[in-house]
Amino acid sequence: MRLSFFLLSTVCFATSAYAASVDDILAANRIAMGGEAWSGKAALKLDYTYVGQGLKGTTGTTFTLSDGRFVDTFDLVAVSGANGFDGVQGWSKDPSGTITPQNGGETLPLSFSEAYQDANLWWRTDRGGAQVEADPAKSDATLDAILVTPKNGKVFEAWFDRKSHLLARTFQQQGSSPVTSTYSDYRLVDGVMIAGKIVQSTGNAKYDQTTTLVEAKFVARPDDAFFEAPKITVADFSISGEAHQTAFPFKLLNNHIYADAIVNGKGPYTFIFDTGGTNIITPAVAKSLGLNVEGHVEARGAGSGTMDAGFTKVARLDLGTASIKDQPFSALPLDALSDVEGVDEQGMVGFETFRRFVTRIDYGAGTITLIDPKYFDPRDAGVPVPLSFDGNVGEIPATYDGIAGTFQLDTGARSSLTLTTPFVANHGLRTHAGKGVEGVTGWGVGGPTASFAEHGGTLAIGEITIASPVVELATDKGGAMAEADISGNIGAGILKRFAITLDYGHNLVYFKPVSGQIADLDTFDRAGAWFNRDPRGFKVIAVTAHAPAEEAGLKEGDIVTAVDGKPAPSIMLYDLRYRLRNDPAGTRVALTVERAGQAREIDVVLRDLI
Repeated sequence: MRLSFFLLSTVCFATSAYAASVDDILAANRIAMGGEAWSGKAALKLDYTYVGQGLKGTTGTTFTLSDGRFVDTFDLVAVSGANGFDGVQGWSKDPSGTITPQNGGETLPLSFSEAYQDANLWWRTDRGGAQVEADPAKSDATLDAILVTPKNGKVFEAWFDRKSHLLARTFQQQGSSPVTSTYSDYRLVDGVMIAGKIVQSTGNAKYDQTTTLVEAKFVARPDDAFFEAPKITVADFSISGEAHQTAFPFKLLNNHIYADAIVNGKGPYTFIFDTGGTNIITPAVAKSLGLNVEGHVEARGAGSGTMDAGFTKVARLDLGTASIKDQPFSALPLDALSDVEGVDEQGMVGFETFRRFVTRIDYGAGTITLIDPKYFDPRDAGVPVPLSFDGNVGEIPATYDGIAGTFQLDTGARSSLTLTTPFVANHGLRTHAGKGVEGVTGWGVGGPTASFAEHGGTLAIGEITIASPVVELATDKGGAMAEADISGNIGAGILKRFAITLDYGHNLVYFKPVSGQIADLDTFDRAGAWFNRDPRGFKVIAVTAHAPAEEAGLKEGDIVTAVDGKPAPSIMLYDLRYRLRNDPAGTRVALTVERAGQAREIDVVLRDLI
């Protein structure tokens, strides 16, 4: 799950009058922006006020005009941080204060694109190494459009006003967020034009972000070290009794990890531990603790929808005998997913916690161990695999049937291996699919997700190979599994084969196979229906075509009030799902169903669907 609380590219360029070619458009743009007045200037520092997403504060950027190296900062009172690019490597300072290299997903290409725009490299005769094309189909009576693909960067579109010759807007797809930036109120500063107002939007005005220029000044080029990732050591975490580590149990439900957490001395609360997420508490928990929540930022994840998230400050989080103090938390209504999971989720332990400790999740023993990084010994941790970061999400290199890719490492995913819609299409995987079934196979922050599920090929992670796991070929058109910058998502269905050790400080994850038999391994729903919890029992959300549930007459919207004569409210949702995956083919499951106020009996005979 990603929180898009601050979008990059606080740039300051312009454009041309009516022109038929890229050369004419960009030549006019340079003249309109000040022409030779840019010559001899080394770096530009811009400071803004910020209003958006229920937050107010300041943002700023300093960048070089020769190659666009930058440092962006934001201080929105409730949350602050920074992003930087030294010409080779991107980095971020997250709101909790840790520094993490950003070289996963599309973060590095986005940094190259921001540097390209900041330095106006498109004015150069070689277009700064970019591919730049006119886009007449997107031009109109007032604007000329061009399509720009910077070297090592991510493509974006730019529109230039034909009268003012100044840049009017840009568009760039950033992950699952369609980001449009509009530029106005240009001001003359030391002979050049700077946009005084920038509005960034993902299409919903509720989440629009407006920055207004407060000061712009040209400065001497900072030393290269200014743009490099700062060396910061945080000292806000500890393990009591001067111990080097602490271990505590977890429950694996729906392939999700749940364990107790104490917040500000109260609890325990049920938290999900998710390498794909951040530290979160629900608004209800925040209210019960008397915490102030600010903002309504756009949170995206699996599924095409979004959720509102705010920010708050937690004085202390206790996990086992480990403590973390004075932490910014997102406030997100995870409890809205309680009926999806059958577990009353009250919070999440995510990136900020894993970034401080070395974290071992032993699926075989059912324990989480938080280790002081100073005392971590990797010799018995297992096979090391390099880890990169796209924001707060860790990614690893792997191959699927020999096809190399980059995969998210996601303990918060119930699935085994999900391949993204673009990855499936680019490699023709659907045409080679075996016996399988298409339907709703998951649920995330953005709602239901769909895929074609099968027992697939071979997943190779370093020297580890996993043959024929359950593979979901995503069919989503929006959300995380529709993003083109990753190949797929490795979830708990794969990870529970191992004790995994996350060493975020050294950008490594270790895999060590667990011993003994692994329960519920490589299984898949044999009924063909997606149920969510309901006060009366279970609500049928989706029914798979030609599967046993549909053949038995089950319909979307039905309420299951009893299973084999047992009242449905007395059955845990995850236990029902477990049974529908693991009971043998041929098992008859008797459902009492309420539809339009009438009760009826439906027998579903389980059958292998993949």
